[in-house]
Amino acid sequence: MLTLAPLNESAAQPLPPDADCNTLQCMPMNEIVERFLQYLRLERNLSWRTVDTYQRDLRQWEEYMTHVGRPLDVTSVTASDIRAWLMERAAIGDCAATLRRRVQALRALYRYLIRKSLVAANPAAQVELAKLPKPLPKMVREKTVDALLDDEIDLEDFAQVRDRLIVMLFYETGIRLSELIGLQDAAVDTVKRELKVHGKRDKDRVVPFGDELVQWIGRYRALREAVRPECDNLLVTAKGRPLYPSLVYHVVHDGLVRAGGTGKLSPHVLRHTFASTLLNHGAELNSVKELLGHESLAATQVYTHVTFNELQHNYELAHPRALKKGG
Repeated sequence: MLTLAPLNESAAQPLPPDADCNTLQCMPMNEIVERFLQYLRLERNLSWRTVDTYQRDLRQWEEYMTHVGRPLDVTSVTASDIRAWLMERAAIGDCAATLRRRVQALRALYRYLIRKSLVAANPAAQVELAKLPKPLPKMVREKTVDALLDDEIDLEDFAQVRDRLIVMLFYETGIRLSELIGLQDAAVDTVKRELKVHGKRDKDRVVPFGDELVQWIGRYRALREAVRPECDNLLVTAKGRPLYPSLVYHVVHDGLVRAGGTGKLSPHVLRHTFASTLLNHGAELNSVKELLGHESLAATQVYTHVTFNELQHNYELAHPRALKKGG
């Protein structure tokens, strides 16, 4: 049986003898874990999938401690024990996300034990969570966006002109979905060729745009008069009401599909494409940061990896000896 053991130095410390402990103190470890899982299911109302995952993580933890010859109990576990287990799991092939989840399972168990007055410290809280790799932003090729924007449409049709303007605003200004939906008509100045965006954390920024957008905004505004807008937004539905996210998503997604785009095709992908396109054509990183409204340069630097990958891909396609293997 796995039972409570005497206190080890730097381990999860039990409370003093006069503490108000319940019957859990006399239970073997596997029964304590089962009580914890019941608590997750019945009191925390977590999904069966989450509880099942925690159960497997904790069972593997018990197996590891038994394998290394340590009599597992709730008071003898140290942060070093947990780190050694994680190192073994990483060597087996656990990814960062799985390692993080295993630590979180132990943290949750010890928070429960602290509430039940079995221990006074959480050894898993001393273990740093594995850092998740940041995936590179998805984007579409310039020729795909060009194919969509160069496709002929009915210039007298309000919805078609509005949808074309939606795609152009994402691709030529890099604004976010929420920023586009909330963009006020008065904030778009076609004389100065700039729009004022109300961004994240209530921060405003000014984004310039070119002559092509000036023409399309003017064309759209002329058609919008017949719609009789019920709000002050630049972009509205055919009934004059504010746009909503699913409508905008389908405008972008369906348009890019028609133009031959594949993979993830969303408004945010057009924002990524805006940034990488600027860098590919020589824009400075700080300028792109300001246009995107990023808090720090680090958030913008991820696009340099995207543009380098694109550069490397083009090099391998173009240079006759780029992929030649050494003899």
